[in-house]
Amino acid sequence: MGSIFSAIGSGINAIISAIAGVIMTIVGAITTVIVTIFDVIVDILCCRCFGSRRAGRRTGRRSGRSTRRGGVY
Repeated sequence: MGSIFSAIGSGINAIISAIAGVIMTIVGAITTVIVTIFDVIVDILCCRCFGSRRAGRRTGRRSGRSTRRGGVY
C-alpha cells in the first residue's frame, strides 16, 4: 500500500515540476523581452540627449583654434 502512495506522490511531483519548468521558461522569456524594450528606449533617449555633444567629438571638430599643423612662417 505504501508503494502505491509513493508512486502517486512521485507522479504528482513530476507533474508539478514540469509545470513549474514551463512557468519559469515563460517568465524568463517575458523578462527578456521587457529588458530588451527598456534597453532600446534608454538607447534612444541617450542618443537624443547626448547625441549632439558626442557627434562633435566623433567628427573631430575643434572649437577656438586651427586644426592645421605647422609652424608660423
